[in-house]
Amino acid sequence: MNKCISKALSIVLVIALLFSFPLGSQAAQVDESISRISVTFYGDSQTARGFCWYTPDKCGSDVMILNYYAESSDSSKVFSGTCSKFKGSYVHKVTVDSLAPGREYSYRVGDVANNSWSDIGTFRTDDGNNKFSFITIADVQASSNENFENASKVLAAAIETCPEAEFYSSLGDYVNDCTNDEWNWFFENFSFANMNMTHTPVAGNHDGNLKWNWFNNMFNLNAAENSQTLTGVYYSFDYGNAHFAVLNTNDMYPMSQQQINWLKNDMNTSDADWKIVMMHRALYSAGKNINKPDTIIMRSVLIPLMDELNIDVVLAGHDHMYMRTHQVEGDEVVENIEYTTEYYKGEEITFALNPEGTVNILPSTAGTKRYTVNENAVSPIPKCAATAFSTRDWGGCYTTIHIDDDKFIYKAYVLDDDTGETELVDRYAIKKAVGQNTVDPDYEELPTDLLSNLSANVGNFIAQFTKMIITYITKLLPELIIKSFR
Repeated sequence: MNKCISKALSIVLVIALLFSFPLGSQAAQVDESISRISVTFYGDSQTARGFCWYTPDKCGSDVMILNYYAESSDSSKVFSGTCSKFKGSYVHKVTVDSLAPGREYSYRVGDVANNSWSDIGTFRTDDGNNKFSFITIADVQASSNENFENASKVLAAAIETCPEAEFYSSLGDYVNDCTNDEWNWFFENFSFANMNMTHTPVAGNHDGNLKWNWFNNMFNLNAAENSQTLTGVYYSFDYGNAHFAVLNTNDMYPMSQQQINWLKNDMNTSDADWKIVMMHRALYSAGKNINKPDTIIMRSVLIPLMDELNIDVVLAGHDHMYMRTHQVEGDEVVENIEYTTEYYKGEEITFALNPEGTVNILPSTAGTKRYTVNENAVSPIPKCAATAFSTRDWGGCYTTIHIDDDKFIYKAYVLDDDTGETELVDRYAIKKAVGQNTVDPDYEELPTDLLSNLSANVGNFIAQFTKMIITYITKLLPELIIKSFR
């Protein structure tokens, strides 16, 4: 069915349900105290979703899918989960499965025993047809309701630009001080998206670093087996012909061997055409944090890993400025890339054709805390940048990504603070042969538990700390000295 027709029918259904939905002999009661509702990927993107929400008091944890049975007048089905106390309130998590691919669903969260429910939300399952769109933003990182409201306008503009988007991702740092007030403001201002789109959360340092268990208690995520969730969550999912790995960069001093091994296992056992990594701390940035020890260490650990695993795209945040690299491999620009130009949906687009290496994207910030360009970013980052600029006195940034089988089309926009108008500020596209990736049947998965990796973690820390000191002495300090005499 055409997506527009399907969406229109879903809206009609929701309106009908709002006025006429019965549960037993009584109409459902809307409980205004239910808050922080989100829908996330949990397992198979075609058939399952994770739900999370909060209540001030302990009660049941139920999700009602209102149109679960497409051909039945009695179409609802209830799924139940867990309730636990966190920071003075109760967090509810429910996993819904056995859904149909490519369908728009309507739902309520609440307590079936008390017939107490939230307003109606919607989400759409992956139809698996290798053609889809999604939105990314980064670093809302607000500390006032006003600034959360301003950032929410950026996501609203993104949805207006790309109404066909099937999910959205925020690349970490949802909040600034990780307080109940800030999380409440985030969910209140972003409820239009969190209740009606599947969300792909990424843990930022302001969400989990020294703020233990907050991030994991805000979303229902299918955390990697054996992983610690004190500082964030790492997980993965398939969508269409793409495989996404979401990293926890709070677990990197340097990155734990458990997470390294998990990422290797995760990517090496996927035959998806497109392999995409989402993370918070960026490997390539010209922001204020790029020369800090944690980032220097992370680059040393992860850049060779991106090359080894043939990652197509890395999407990251943290540094509140805009950067897109050329195709990079071995921390250097890939030369001699072939390009082809063709019309796609009436638009002339230039594609990098079967390029080697990875493109790294840092989509500035959707928030109001914006950085200037750091002219002293460690080499060879400046040479690897295809474009780098600040949106400090301009506006919040968002990106749209379209994958259509063998095509990856990326666009970045800024929502002007003063005019409220959006401007296309960058674009990039890749076209590559698909159906080429295979899984080695003899691949032996690496251990991902702490005990098996304890000695590796100790050795990695010593080796990477030493390399970081050498980088400071041999690269950063000489570059700063040379620039000071120019």
